[in-house]
Amino acid sequence: MKTSQSGESALLLLDVVNLLREQKAQYAVIGALAASVHGAVRASMDADVVLSLGIQEAKSLERVFSAAGFIAELTIGDAEDPIPALLRLRDLHDNRVDLLIGLRGMEPKAFSRLLEVPFQGEVLRFIGREDFIAMKAFAGGPLDLIDAARAISAAGDSLDLELARRLAKSYGAAAAASLDRLLKR
Repeated sequence: MKTSQSGESALLLLDVVNLLREQKAQYAVIGALAASVHGAVRASMDADVVLSLGIQEAKSLERVFSAAGFIAELTIGDAEDPIPALLRLRDLHDNRVDLLIGLRGMEPKAFSRLLEVPFQGEVLRFIGREDFIAMKAFAGGPLDLIDAARAISAAGDSLDLELARRLAKSYGAAAAASLDRLLKR
């Protein structure tokens, strides 16, 4: 693993992504790292990724990561949970990468709108801007809404408002209303 101390979750992410590529798993970096790509730079102690796969594939992936030396823990959500499952990965320095096994309301086409961003000699795939904004409107916490507002501001006239609204609507009425409030600012 590339990590040598705590505070290096972004480096641990590189190891995670290499294994995801080997497993041919579709992924998108989300969370604070994606926020920084979309204009809302902030610190975070972990890295977050959403995957396009099912629960059975996640169980297999848990075994792959464990065999590779990660501390891997798969948690299955209930029917009400917007995240069907979460595979939490850690190293011996307590760096962490959280793999969301899907996200209720997220369009499968989101994986066709990814941004490829160079990082430490690798290329990481980040969630696209409009998908990021809709996802943050859905999450709805104060920091999520700040991230979305900053991404909207950074995008300026290049933001595809129709797409962002459609995506927020796919997460539900509350996410759509939250996005509308952000856009009126």
